[in-house]
Amino acid sequence: MLQKNNRTILNAWASYDWANSVYNLTITTAIFPIYYLLVTSSAFGGTEVEFFGFSIKNSVLYSYSVSFSFLLIAMLSPLLSGVADYSGKKKRFMQFFTYLGSLSCIALYFFHGENIEYGIICFILASVGYAGALVFYNAFLPEIATADKFDEVSARGYSLGYIGSVILLIISLITIEKAAWFFDVESYAENLRATTDNLSLEDSMKNALKYYKGIATKISFLCVGIWWILFSQIAFYFLKDTKTNNKAGSKMFTQGFAELGKVWSKAKEMPTLKGFLSSFFFYSMGVQAIMVLAPLFGKEELKMESGKLIATVLLLQIIAIPGAYLFAWISKVKGNKVSILIMLILWVGICFGAYFVETDTQFYVLAGFVGAIMGGIQSLSRSTYSKILPENTKDTASYFSFYDVTEKMAIVIGTATFGFVESLTSMRDSALALSVYFIIGLILLIRTKMPFLKEENKKM
Repeated sequence: MLQKNNRTILNAWASYDWANSVYNLTITTAIFPIYYLLVTSSAFGGTEVEFFGFSIKNSVLYSYSVSFSFLLIAMLSPLLSGVADYSGKKKRFMQFFTYLGSLSCIALYFFHGENIEYGIICFILASVGYAGALVFYNAFLPEIATADKFDEVSARGYSLGYIGSVILLIISLITIEKAAWFFDVESYAENLRATTDNLSLEDSMKNALKYYKGIATKISFLCVGIWWILFSQIAFYFLKDTKTNNKAGSKMFTQGFAELGKVWSKAKEMPTLKGFLSSFFFYSMGVQAIMVLAPLFGKEELKMESGKLIATVLLLQIIAIPGAYLFAWISKVKGNKVSILIMLILWVGICFGAYFVETDTQFYVLAGFVGAIMGGIQSLSRSTYSKILPENTKDTASYFSFYDVTEKMAIVIGTATFGFVESLTSMRDSALALSVYFIIGLILLIRTKMPFLKEENKKM
């Protein structure tokens, strides 16, 4: 049994955000989407690509790939959480998904555009590894902290994640944008001129620099995988599995789905829990889609340079650090519900702003607002759910499996909506469509009666 509110254990738990958030920033948000668009467009001579014999726009394929990866984990997590609860091996499963995700990131080094099926498969496996590990990571929170510490500890985890991911992104950005500092570009340019007819010195230098920028980008994928593996060992060392006397059997594999049904049955009898989960389901459709697909928007709609897009994401992450603490403070003063409602109103404004944005500067301002609230919405959603769970909940993995399934299905719908609307019209219309989900989530949360959520008055 883990000791609650032990500072060492709390910090070790939060350190996993430092370890895995580099995936979310580099692979999901900043570098890989831009690299993916560039190499696939180059390999196929345009935005239309061939994927297992089907012709599809590369950005739409990316949106659908995100949807499919989260659909996989949504289907798997009930099974996995049931096994984890029954066997008491949360950490073991957390380790498995961590290694699956990190090794898949390393494998992306060999993706070059023409092998698009390979790249998409690696991307999906990395996404499954990231999301799968979070099921069990989140389930540890009620086991290591009391309710009055949830907001603080959750925000600490997200803040560490943002700091760690920003550090690695800065290193990657410098390596990519200043490739000439780290690679012998001139020698490669000379070889190009010697083997290519009528190639000017200027063009050979441009081609050489482009080649080494690609190499530096792929090295960043290696760094993500290695960083993720190495720093996750801190959490793995201090977090301990809870031993059970249950024996392996068929019940171990069906319990997760049975527990999910029980959680839903209990939730229907608890207005606060039901109301919050319903709101969370809808607003998560918009939150995750915007966070994952924002760089594609900047690249496709505004034709922004790759360096500017990566720098924008970097700015977004830096702003997210004080943002997470700001909304944690608002929740402490005004309650979790008020804090989340403020953020949802801002999200609606962001969707409308994205529809009308025309310049790089306007995009930077919009990204600043996204950064200010994205850390807060994730952190407070997780801690609010932890607070409104029934008293003395022991099967935390099942409850957090339900939470994660809700979030993953929301991501599936949100990213699929974005891709589908884009395939019919444009990304601007996709952003506008996401505002509907935020508005529904806002209305549902307003209608939910929620206590102030202090430890002493925690109730349904």
